[in-house]
Amino acid sequence: MRAWIALAAALLAGPAAAQDMALTFDDLPVHSDLPPGETRLGVIARLVGGLADAGAPPSYGFVNAAGEAEAGGAEALRVWRAAGHPVGNHTWSHRRLEDPAAFEAEVVRNEPALQGLGGDWRWFRYPFLDEGATPEMRAAGRRILAKRGYRVASVTLSFHDYAWNGPYARCAAQGDQAAIAGLEASFLAAADQSLARAKALSRQVAGREIPLVLLMHVGAFDARMLPRLLALYRERGVRFVTLEAAMADPFYWEDLQAKASARPATLEDAAEAKGLTAPPDPYLGPELDKVCR
Repeated sequence: MRAWIALAAALLAGPAAAQDMALTFDDLPVHSDLPPGETRLGVIARLVGGLADAGAPPSYGFVNAAGEAEAGGAEALRVWRAAGHPVGNHTWSHRRLEDPAAFEAEVVRNEPALQGLGGDWRWFRYPFLDEGATPEMRAAGRRILAKRGYRVASVTLSFHDYAWNGPYARCAAQGDQAAIAGLEASFLAAADQSLARAKALSRQVAGREIPLVLLMHVGAFDARMLPRLLALYRERGVRFVTLEAAMADPFYWEDLQAKASARPATLEDAAEAKGLTAPPDPYLGPELDKVCR
């Protein structure tokens, strides 16, 4: 454990080294609660603006088209695409892979909306990152995706950004600016720690720093924090690349082909396969859930 901590500290304190990262966003066009005065369209517009200001390349947004029924949902998707950002399939209603037939129905039901938005939409992101509870279920899901021509969008970096959106909406409703400032500080700290963790884990399992695929969500707090988050990543030597470029790395080969595999293509699973123990995941969900209650 001390070795992991020392390596993470060295990565944070040492000179910035180039690190490729693809930005991806889940749950378009609707994610979590909104603070007073915010709209789904406003959230997407702020995310798009933050990406443009940072000079980020086209970034995939994974769509649950059931969200088009919410006010501003359909227009938010059009704004995302008009800004040049592609979309992928996240199932119609964010349903877990628990029954192959129901899973396929959800994938297929989502496709007309994706077709209408255009672009290369045959990328798939598992809801909840749940690839199935058994090897047989995982293989069945992969067969469905491969049959329909999908590639699986991996995740090798996450700091559980979704956990800040609900607390932010509550604190904004209460006008608690001090609490919001605390949320901002903890959000950036978690992002920083998670990046150091992923780089350390990558060196352990691959002997190098593989391109990372970051999971974000289209929440109101994500939109508020995106400019500062991307600036932090740039300070840490991150270079933003497309999902296609990141996943051209051999680490992602099975996901790129939607091949059945013994384990998901995550750094944690790769570490387990090598008999390594991954450093602790800085998940703050329980603590954040208490904020502004």
